[in-house]
Amino acid sequence: MIHCIRMAMIAMLALAPVLSAQAQSATPWPAKAIRMIIPVPPGGTSDILARMLGQKLTETWGQQIVVESRPGANGNIGVELLVRSPPDGYTLMFVSLGHATNPALMKLSFDPIRDFAFITQVADAQNVALVHPSLPIRSLNELTAFAKQRPGQINFGSAGTGASGHLAGELFQIMTGTKLVHIPYKGAGPALIDLLAGQHVLYFTNIAGVISYIRSNRLRAIAITGEKRSPALPDVPTSAESGLPGFVVSAWYGVAAPAKTPRAAVDKINGEVLRALKAPDLRTRLLDLGTEPVGSTPEHYTTFMQNEIAKWAKVIKAAGIKGE
Repeated sequence: MIHCIRMAMIAMLALAPVLSAQAQSATPWPAKAIRMIIPVPPGGTSDILARMLGQKLTETWGQQIVVESRPGANGNIGVELLVRSPPDGYTLMFVSLGHATNPALMKLSFDPIRDFAFITQVADAQNVALVHPSLPIRSLNELTAFAKQRPGQINFGSAGTGASGHLAGELFQIMTGTKLVHIPYKGAGPALIDLLAGQHVLYFTNIAGVISYIRSNRLRAIAITGEKRSPALPDVPTSAESGLPGFVVSAWYGVAAPAKTPRAAVDKINGEVLRALKAPDLRTRLLDLGTEPVGSTPEHYTTFMQNEIAKWAKVIKAAGIKGE
């Protein structure tokens, strides 16, 4: 009798992992809250868009998307947190241009491609050239003339070294032969606060984070740094219309997970994000902020990321930009 009981217990123990795996596979995903890491400070476009998307996914999944800002080290603290997270689909990251520029600026503790499962590109974001209203400038032509008369005297801020606003400022100097002073901040939020206070007077950034200040005339938009005007700011000319053809710099945003995240989870998240981007309410809100919904396959987004890393490495080298 004792022998039979012992054999039964051994059989149950042997079956336990199988039963556990079956139970887990039968559990609908997601079965708990999902963390969305933003590797930059709050207040910028990444923060705004991630929360908008998170709200939509929360409504769809019935599970909370917890948006968590983890800035520091030019975004690498948040990125490293993602890399160390279990690849179970419950930790995601809202990716931006810094992921493509950091490899050329500093030594990383992770591989920017192999350590990630890239899920989808969410949006493209047009940039806008802004000046503080105290400057008598209303076009890129006027900015160029003003800067040439004051070499090394005009400060331009950015969300950090290698951010799209920094790259735009460097490209502007190369194209116009001007000399500006770059002030890197630890995120778009702090840079915007100082711009409003007049601590720096020129700023290239995404429309989404500044559109309310433009509409209230607290900041002056002098150009869209893209090839076409923004529906969100239809009266603001393009770079070409403002006197500097070829001056095109934009940003983009997407979603990634740790490497080895199950393909089923990647496909599930991809499908739900693409569905959310097609929803009329979210699409309208994104367009109103000067961002254009994209939505792509994991394969296309991975290839896109590889191309972006290679492209910006060449620009950073040519401009002589050094990491902090």
